[in-house]
Amino acid sequence: MKIKDNIETFNSLIKRRGFIWGPSPEIYGGLAGFYSMGPAGMAVKNNVLSIFRKELRSYGFEEVECPTIMPEVVWEASGHLERFIDPVLKCKRCSSVYRADKFLKDELPDLMIDGLSFAEMEALLEKNEIKCPDCETRFEKIEEYNLMLKTKVGVDNIAYLRPETATTTYLLFNRLDQVMRRRYPIKVFQYGKAYRNEISPRQGVLRMRSFDQFELQLFISKEQEFNFEEFEEVKENELPLLDWELQEQNIDKPNNRSLEDAIEKGMLKKPAYAYCLFLAHYLTKKLGYPDEVIRYRQHSPNERAHYADDAWDLEIYTEQYGWVEICGIHDRTDYDLKRHGAFSNQNFEVAMGSDPKEKEVPQILEVAFGVDRIIYTLLETNFTVEEERINLKLKNYLAPNVVAVFPLVKNKENIRNLALKIHNDLQDHLISSFYDESGSIGKRYRRQDELGTPYCITIDYDSLDDNAATIRDRDTMDQTRVKIPKIPEVIREKLLKSKL
Repeated sequence: MKIKDNIETFNSLIKRRGFIWGPSPEIYGGLAGFYSMGPAGMAVKNNVLSIFRKELRSYGFEEVECPTIMPEVVWEASGHLERFIDPVLKCKRCSSVYRADKFLKDELPDLMIDGLSFAEMEALLEKNEIKCPDCETRFEKIEEYNLMLKTKVGVDNIAYLRPETATTTYLLFNRLDQVMRRRYPIKVFQYGKAYRNEISPRQGVLRMRSFDQFELQLFISKEQEFNFEEFEEVKENELPLLDWELQEQNIDKPNNRSLEDAIEKGMLKKPAYAYCLFLAHYLTKKLGYPDEVIRYRQHSPNERAHYADDAWDLEIYTEQYGWVEICGIHDRTDYDLKRHGAFSNQNFEVAMGSDPKEKEVPQILEVAFGVDRIIYTLLETNFTVEEERINLKLKNYLAPNVVAVFPLVKNKENIRNLALKIHNDLQDHLISSFYDESGSIGKRYRRQDELGTPYCITIDYDSLDDNAATIRDRDTMDQTRVKIPKIPEVIREKLLKSKL
């Protein structure tokens, strides 16, 4: 099957099988940048979140939750009101609007656009005589466009919907310092909605106006950043790293390097920051992405945020959109706490070392996942078409259903009742099971293949005599006869092996 046909088949699948719907609300024509997760999409998302939460607890992280709306002063302090701005091209003739840097990337794919100033992008527009694709009018000036969504709380209190979860986590610092008993580094994470008023959102759930984030924060001392014990446990792990100097040479293939080697070569500065790259990689690999679709791309000095000491994007390669960022790993220095300390008149200096007289404002290291992007890239990278059979090869523990149970025929009451009993028994054993008696057995298998269900159990006429059922494997299509009382145990063993 050709790539274009493959993509069209995939796009159809995620709607047909209830993974992603939109733009929403569909019945009113849809509003760009807003999408809904169907039952299958929500099941996958919840499975991802469950894995992340479980794994992070084992690494000493605690979860917090904060409001999604904050007063104006918060975003003034964070710098979002001043700096959370996109460059915009507006056509004077037809009023078409484009994000300037993205537009120039498409028009001039051989040039490095990231990090260019407004003046430098305007010079490229003039030099290359770039015109509006809708009406052929020459573009001139680039305008500023703030992505914050503004609202009012009560009668006249100006507030904004948060554009990220991170800032709201930083506002808890004094409380975290107390409840964590001043033991550093403090490790926390937050999952929740964020909102950005994108100029012209495209690429489905990859660029939305309402989206989910899962962000990890480490509050840490300067000394700990360079003398970080946990780095010693992970330093031999190899990651595919594409530093900014390679990118300037138009090289897009990463080099596999151990974290220790990256530190020694100066590609990474701080062991604690390198540890954050490891965490991002560890969580990503738990979701089953193959090595060949993963890379870490470093921001150039011009591309980095003004406060950042270093920044890398964890990217996944997709057929439809190329390399897609699903996670950003940022060294935010002490910028955030100093700004909020100044605006709130709070003193965020704390004793973090052996000498209680020596105090400092903690540094912040961040790992920020876009959950909706994870869902999309997981679905696309696991989508296959083999001899006209669509198969979604999700990890067993990520699939919307672990098991589907079928009676071979539904008009035989004793076969149907036995199938329902097995289905209910699996649910009682906390194994996600789906019951289906509609259509031919072949069609039922195909429906579950498209959903990624790893195991299908069929109850037939022989089941009434031998008290056994057939378990079919999604990927190999091998069928195994198993005694009915042992089915939950067999399924659990299969799940355990898939996690090892």
